Amino acid sequence: MTTADTKQGSKVREQIRQVLSSQRQPTITVLSSLLAVQDSLHYIPDEAIRETATFSGSTINEVWSVASFYTNFRFTPPGEKTLDVCWGPSCHLLGAQEVLNAVHLALEIEEEGESADGKVTLKYNTCLGACAQGPVIAIDHHPIGKQTPESAAQVARELRGLDG
Repeated sequence: MTTADTKQGSKVREQIRQVLSSQRQPTITVLSSLLAVQDSLHYIPDEAIRETATFSGSTINEVWSVASFYTNFRFTPPGEKTLDVCWGPSCHLLGAQEVLNAVHLALEIEEEGESADGKVTLKYNTCLGACAQGPVIAIDHHPIGKQTPESAAQVARELRGLDG
């Protein structure tokens, strides 16, 4: 580990401690603490498990059991932008699978996750609430309807900073 890694780790730990200590709800739990960290950092780094255990008087195993139970927690940093592809029933019937296949190719990934350059996180979404506009994608929770495989792939390439 380099000095820069140590400084970065200290900075993250301090940020986590600040998040944990600034919770304002009447009852503070392991779950509320993990949610606060994820809201702030957009993921749960390893340091957050340890700091949450210390903060809550729990063991690392107890904190990890809560964190690993909930599928909404992520344990790796997200990309700079999030691209959701809706695959709910309406979007599916209107061609979401082809849109998803095109996005996978544009991001050079085979499933949900981050593009290798770290610029885009792809998420599958069961409903983006714009069924009449299907197939729908969303960039950082802003939906874009009436997508084709070509238009969605173009959006994915643009998010990565690629020309086309």
